[in-house]
Amino acid sequence: MDKETRTPTDTELREAIAAERGELAAVLDGLSERQWDAPTLCAGWRVREVVAHVTMPYRYSTDQIALELAEAGGNFATMADRGARRDAAALSAGELAATLRDNASHPWKPQVGGYAGALTHDVIHGLDYTVPLGVDRRVPADRLRVVLGGLVTPEGLRFFGVDLTGVELRADDLDWTFGSGTPVSGAAQDLALVLCGRRLPAGRLRGEPEQVARWCG
Repeated sequence: MDKETRTPTDTELREAIAAERGELAAVLDGLSERQWDAPTLCAGWRVREVVAHVTMPYRYSTDQIALELAEAGGNFATMADRGARRDAAALSAGELAATLRDNASHPWKPQVGGYAGALTHDVIHGLDYTVPLGVDRRVPADRLRVVLGGLVTPEGLRFFGVDLTGVELRADDLDWTFGSGTPVSGAAQDLALVLCGRRLPAGRLRGEPEQVARWCG
């Protein structure tokens, strides 16, 4: 595990969230229309759908989201997919990027996870499009420590359901490991994606081929 154990305050987390959103908005500002239509690590979603999903809490009231969820039969995944596709079609790339930028300090947080969960939501979905687009962006280490710490809690592991049997994840740019068994190493942000069940482009993980092939290539 990471040797950095101090828990950040809510004020520090909100500052990290604002910085992350601002930096990602700057990335989005530089994308071409073709890149906005490129596939992401979220199966079936382009960059447009991912950003529409991330910004949904800023554009909808709690009551509206509750209604959307009820219309989806209580299935959050169905609601999220329906809303992302609808809003990605209705809003321009410029409007989506501006919504993220203008809400950098928005106080939204998920019901489970608090501000650490909100930071994780922003970081992971940002990686969902920067990684396949080949954008050379490194999430700051202090943010990654928060994200990784939340993902390896019993609740985080249960939510994503990733099978880590017989594997030790090792970050090569952060003092962080998790699990026991055959080492699989990579950048800390790539390992965070592994913990979320994403499949990475080839060459981003190192280790025994049969293990790496579970999440990479």
